[in-house]
Amino acid sequence: MQIDLAGRTAVVSGSSQGIGLAIATGLAGAGARVVLTGRSEARLRRAEERLRDTVPAAAVSAVAGDLTLAEGAEQLCEAVPQADILVNSLGIFGPTPALDIDDGLWREYFETNVLSAVRLIRAYLPGMTERGWGRIQNIASDSAVVIPTEMIHYGMSKTALLAVSRGFAKAAAGSGVTVNSVIAGPARTEGIEDFVYSLVDRDLPWERAQREFMREYRPQSLLGRLIEPAEIANLVVYLSSPQASATTGAAVRVDGGYVDAILP
Repeated sequence: MQIDLAGRTAVVSGSSQGIGLAIATGLAGAGARVVLTGRSEARLRRAEERLRDTVPAAAVSAVAGDLTLAEGAEQLCEAVPQADILVNSLGIFGPTPALDIDDGLWREYFETNVLSAVRLIRAYLPGMTERGWGRIQNIASDSAVVIPTEMIHYGMSKTALLAVSRGFAKAAAGSGVTVNSVIAGPARTEGIEDFVYSLVDRDLPWERAQREFMREYRPQSLLGRLIEPAEIANLVVYLSSPQASATTGAAVRVDGGYVDAILP
């Protein structure tokens, strides 16, 4: 399958590292003009360099700003008023005992993982429907379906993204715009090592610590390993393509078989 996104502009939130950067790299490799976003200009510059190392001919730019705030979303939309592809990858995660999650932390996870995506969809969806083509994807998680006991606030936010995706897909019905969520499984990103070591013995070598984490905390995984960000990006690139025109309102899984169900 030859995916050609030449002439398309893709905005990827939370793309200075990890899954977001892998997605941006995959979209650039398919020919899209890619806009990286993040709070740190220095990290965005490094991300842009890494992307160009992988895709030398990439058309890539970066906009710094805090997308958890309305002002940050407005700043991005002023810099990039039109997008053909929107991937909401911005998110935070971290373990906290259920009864220790206070009101402020609940709000922080909702603001960051859910409302930041809603704001950008509201900004870019009207232009997509007017032009009769667009792709919106919200990066969810296996935690949306299998709520982890160590971070139910994170699971809540990702479950909400499934509802957001389905609802906006209905709002875009018949317009040529598709809206989907991607249920990503445990991935090998920059933040995961600290997370894993917060749950298993810090004296263990990384490969053994990873296996111990998967065995104890993610035993449902059929892969038995962390997923590479590029593996998630591959699905996102497909869902961003013309070939995925009949997939909308869906929760598509790239979770290594973690969710033990036929349907999400």
